[in-house]
Amino acid sequence: MAQISIVTCGAYRDGVAFSTTADRAKLLNLERDARCSLMVSKQDWGSYIVFEGKATILSSENTSADGLRDALRDVYRAATSGDHPNWPEYDQAMIDDRRVAVIVVPGQIYGTAV
Repeated sequence: MAQISIVTCGAYRDGVAFSTTADRAKLLNLERDARCSLMVSKQDWGSYIVFEGKATILSSENTSADGLRDALRDVYRAATSGDHPNWPEYDQAMIDDRRVAVIVVPGQIYGTAV
C-alpha cells in the first residue's frame, strides 16, 4: 500500500537521507519494498524536487553500533547543516528511540527546482 510521511532530510553522499524509528509504517513499508519517492520543497512551498529511487536501511541488524552511530550523526548534520550540541545525549536518544538511517539514492530526479 502506498504511504506518505513528512520527514526532515538532507543530502547524504550520493543521495538523500532521513532517520525514523523501527516501529514506523514507513520503515515497515520500505523493508517490504525499497522503492520510494522523496519530495523536497523550498520554504515557499512553490518549488520542489522529487527523488525517486531505492532506500537502503542502516539499522542495528545490519550495521555495527559505531557505523550506525556515525550514519545517524551524518544524517543529523545533513538535515540541520550543523552539529548537535551534545553528541553523547543525541547518540543515547537514537538508541532509546530505536532509530535507523534511511538513504535514498535517486534513479530519477524531477520537479520545478531541478
